[in-house]
Amino acid sequence: MDEPALISAAQQGDLDSFNRLVLNYQDAVYNLTYRILGDGDGADDATQTTFISAFRSLQSFKGGSFKAWLLRMATNNCLDELRRQKRHPQTSLEPVREDDDEIFDTPAWLKDNTAGPESTLEMKELEAGIQNCLDGLPDDFKVVVTLVEIEGLDYSEASDIIKKPLGTIKSRLARARYKLRDCLRGYMELLPEEFRLREEESL
Repeated sequence: MDEPALISAAQQGDLDSFNRLVLNYQDAVYNLTYRILGDGDGADDATQTTFISAFRSLQSFKGGSFKAWLLRMATNNCLDELRRQKRHPQTSLEPVREDDDEIFDTPAWLKDNTAGPESTLEMKELEAGIQNCLDGLPDDFKVVVTLVEIEGLDYSEASDIIKKPLGTIKSRLARARYKLRDCLRGYMELLPEEFRLREEESL
């Protein structure tokens, strides 16, 4: 994919080129919004809003990482939604179904292409545990962890996306990792063996 050519064509109004960019980045944007919001419907809405905003703002993209540009919009949309939820908290009338499967990428260290039914169930339980621990973080910590640890961005990219100094990124990430470590101890038996051993040695 010649991304610069697609971006240039999209800026000239070529909808097909923009749709190809959407297809290339929709999973990354959805994964980010899902991890931050912890809600599939909310992630769908935030993802759609992000690409609508991106299409309307294409002329403002002047180069650099298009992915980081999109993720900055997605992050801001999520933070706006989290602030709205705090101002107007709501209790869902829909019952929570334990068999709901949200579509998001499993972290690389959890993936196992040879996993059987039992292992697959444990992976889903661990994914739910990880999301539960993420949801317990302050919003600014959750955003940094999602950008760096899940999306794989470096500190400078995360700094550019949330417009905070590198020192702030590193500090928030360190504190978030500490909180996540404590929370994930409750899911120790579900962790991959090599990770579980390192964790036990640190106790």
